[in-house]
Parts: sequence; structure tokens; C-alpha cells
Amino acid sequence: MRDFRDERWLAINTATVKSWSLEQAIEGCARAGIRAIAPWRDILQACGVERAAKLLNAHQMKVPSLCRGGMFPAAEAAQRRAALEDNRRAVDEAAGIGAECLVLVVGGLPKGSKDIAGAREQVRDGLAALLPYARNSGVRLAIEPLHPMYAADRACVNTLAQANDLCADLGDGIGVAVDVYHVWWDPDLAREIARAGARILSYHVCDWLVPTRDLLLDRGMMGDGIIDLRGIRALVEATGFSGYCEVEIFSAETWWKRVPEEVLAICRERHRSVV
Repeated sequence: MRDFRDERWLAINTATVKSWSLEQAIEGCARAGIRAIAPWRDILQACGVERAAKLLNAHQMKVPSLCRGGMFPAAEAAQRRAALEDNRRAVDEAAGIGAECLVLVVGGLPKGSKDIAGAREQVRDGLAALLPYARNSGVRLAIEPLHPMYAADRACVNTLAQANDLCADLGDGIGVAVDVYHVWWDPDLAREIARAGARILSYHVCDWLVPTRDLLLDRGMMGDGIIDLRGIRALVEATGFSGYCEVEIFSAETWWKRVPEEVLAICRERHRSVV
């Protein structure tokens, strides 16, 4: 495996330092010696794509991913068309800042529905409709399977096997985002990481706390939980993946209350010592 004492592979997802604007996150990461950042669309839009691109270039900052597109399923055709248009805008934003991929959280059940198979079919249709636009824009799409606890409201693609199946069906320009928080539990993880191979476009780390106090907003700092971080990284790197290790921590009661500079310092230390 790569020696993570060399921090060139460390990236910070802006969700980890949520109190910062994109401008502050870029400048804060640069001061900390971190040279890669993965923004969320809300703070990118607040900054403006053109201004963000200039700031990123000025600080020689790489962008491993933009979070997020997706949310394809909807009860009405007009809503599905609106989702597709929003995803095209997300592709444009990713291209505008030179992001290596657009991460997709695909969406859950349409309002009032109990048809998860139908929702998954809508996801497949939405991806197929978006993919030609993304290919023409030079932006790769990364399907992020989410833990099954999010199947109803956030993502009905819940295993790496499901994401791999979609990639195999849809062809070039689409891959997967492997987030340890969502996949660590999967008994087929080793096989599906190997199957994903070069389709692994994004790799996210944090930790799973026991007990967890909130299913969305209580992710742990790497090393504070029970995920076999080095074991999963070994599987990912065995495929030839040599991209960034992106720290993404949603933590309303712990890390979001800390001074962002302190959070970055701990991220750097844990990247070296436990990731």
C-alpha cells in the first residue's frame, strides 16, 4: 500500500469543515498543507463556479470530486425532468472547477411510493439520460452506494454490487464512489471492490462509532470507530486505485463544533496513523 505519511493523497471533503465557506475551506486547506478539496454544491454555488475555479488554481488545489448529483426518482414525469436538468447543471459545475468526478447520491422512494424496484429503475433511466451529457462534458459520474438505512429517503442503491451492475449496464464514463461508512459491513465487499477495479473513481473515509447517536450526523473521525480502514484501503489499492483519500465526516455534535483548523490537523494525523 502507499505510504500515507506522504500527504499528497489526502483530500478534505468540505462537509468535514462545515462552518467554512468554500473560500475559507480552500485557504484553510492550503495553510494546512492539504492540496486537494472536494466541495459540496451549495457552497460552490455560493462562491460562484468561476471564482471558485480561480481560487483553486491560485492555491494549486486539486478537486477529486464534487458532491453531489443524483436524486433521480420522483412521482411525476415533470419532477424527473427537473432532476435531470439539475444533474446537468451539476455536471457543468464539476467541469467548471476541474473535478475528477461528480458523486451521485441516486435518491430513494418517490413520495408516497413503496415500490423500491420501481425507484431503482428510475435511477437507471436517470443515469442513462445523464451519461451522454457527462461524457460530452468530460465529467465522469461516480455512483455512491449508501448504507441500507438510507434506502427510503436518500439512495436505493445500497451495495457496491448494485452500483457495479449499473456501471456494467451503462458503459464508459460511469464508475463508483467507495465510502467506507456505507460499505464496511458488506459481506461481498472484497469481491465487489475487485470487480469494480478501474471503475473506482472516488474513495471516502471516516469511521463508524459504536454506539452511533445519529444515523446521518454522527460519523466518527478515522480511528475512533470499528471500520477496518487499512483493510478496506488495501482492497481498493489492489485494484490499482491511486487517487485521493477523501475525508468526509458529518458530525453535528462533535467535529462540526470544533475549530476547523484543529479538525484539519487531526485529519492529517489520522491519515498518517490509522488510514
